[in-house]
Amino acid sequence: MRKQTWPFPAPLVRGTLVKRYKRFLADVCLEGGQEITAHCPNTGSMKTCWNEGDEVWLSKSDNAKRKLPYTWELTKTQGGYIGVNTARPNQVVEWAIYQKLIPELCQWTELKREVAYGNEKSRIDIRLNLEKSEKEENDRYCFIEIKNTTLYLDRQIQFPDAVTLRGQKHIRELVEQVRLGHRGVMFYFVNRPEGDTFAPADSIDPEYGKLLRQAQENGVEILAYRGQGTPEGYQIGEKMPLKL
Repeated sequence: MRKQTWPFPAPLVRGTLVKRYKRFLADVCLEGGQEITAHCPNTGSMKTCWNEGDEVWLSKSDNAKRKLPYTWELTKTQGGYIGVNTARPNQVVEWAIYQKLIPELCQWTELKREVAYGNEKSRIDIRLNLEKSEKEENDRYCFIEIKNTTLYLDRQIQFPDAVTLRGQKHIRELVEQVRLGHRGVMFYFVNRPEGDTFAPADSIDPEYGKLLRQAQENGVEILAYRGQGTPEGYQIGEKMPLKL
């Protein structure tokens, strides 16, 4: 049976990476020889995700008001592709939930995106209304925080690739929601083909790793699923073992 695929809105364009700079800019030479500057939609360090001369794939916007019509989506690597656009995992996971491709996230009645919540003024990537039992009077929710996960170190997929105070905040917020009786899920969208297990990147942000382990002990669920990206789109791959 063929796997279901979330498609890119329009065909991607292939090119060769010249350089990435100022975090959000990348110079790319397109196949016809034209050199353009593309938007790099990734706030992290993108460590282990690119080298000058890599084959990259770009989307192109038809919005005439955009200063940079091209957006860097994928980097070709040995065995597959690395997804560098941090907006895509939220879209793909939402689609996968609707298609019931993630067994842990099938029991719900309503899905909302970017809902304000928490004591630290956060916005959750996805909030699911959970199905009620006859005994339950109050609404229960499942709060899902999604992380584009691309760091490959020591044969593991790790997160984060830079110190992330925002990411630490998200873990604390999920712990609080679990304390209030809801479900809290940290969903790591593994956006590259290498690696056999998922682990927090203690060598980069030890506080994040500490908080993640504490969160698991306090009932926050940790899921890591492979996102199999190609220039055509994404499929949901295997659930990855955790090494906490």
